[in-house]
Amino acid sequence: MTATPFLDPPRYWNEVAGPGWVAVQPLLDRQLAPFDEALMARARPAPGERVLDVGCGCGGSTLALARAVAPGGEVIGVDLSAPMLARAKARLEEEGVKSVVFQQADAGSQALAASRFDLVYSRFGMMFFPDPLRAFRNLRGALRPGGRLAFVCWQSLAQNVWMAGPLAAAAPHVPLLAPPPPGAPGPFSLADAARVHAILADAGFADAHCESLETTLAPGGGGRAEALEMLLTIGPVAAALRESEADEATRRAVAHALERELARWASPTGIRMPAAAWLVGARRPS
Repeated sequence: MTATPFLDPPRYWNEVAGPGWVAVQPLLDRQLAPFDEALMARARPAPGERVLDVGCGCGGSTLALARAVAPGGEVIGVDLSAPMLARAKARLEEEGVKSVVFQQADAGSQALAASRFDLVYSRFGMMFFPDPLRAFRNLRGALRPGGRLAFVCWQSLAQNVWMAGPLAAAAPHVPLLAPPPPGAPGPFSLADAARVHAILADAGFADAHCESLETTLAPGGGGRAEALEMLLTIGPVAAALRESEADEATRRAVAHALERELARWASPTGIRMPAAAWLVGARRPS
């Protein structure tokens, strides 16, 4: 299969993927919490700062940032997905967090307030820009002089067994989507640290660095049922099932194959699978 869903981002995040991400939002937040914690420790959001959260999704990282910059700070979360932003706004009310604004926008191409933010932050939201150089130039312009950029992105598929393993398990049962060309928008578009450095330098950032974070990830938070639900709802296996219009028998076969793969990674603390990401930092020159 050759479908590349990320080439039409508004449709993908609003009509295709967005509802699924909303459905598994609590599982996804638990799964990604270690990466958020590591990135927050390096980004160092401080009370009174203004922060732009790019690709904020259902708002988990945005709400954490808002707590970090209180009192006196402000966070704007931007995303293309109306379903995910609706969930983010509901969480804002549920959790009583103040000084947060959510906006439906493309942070990579739409005009942003110039020199407004102390920090541009993103938890796995930077990999989907069709034109990353244009996007990072746009984001640099939104930072005040001396302002910081901090984001986390995946390293290669081979280094992320939590995705590669389930894909290999599903492959005998369902046609997989062909991988996009190198650098095309998608989960691994920024997997090459040298490319990330080059893009940030060309976009006008200084002091760019990529720190490797190699760890284990708990799909869906670590429970076997939750991990299976996550894999069948969002991500590359779910995309293959969706794009192939798989019948019920195929879906059952894939689910059984995934259960066997997950069982290989069982531990006393739940399912734990190898994962690798880049913690990326840079700044706008003063």
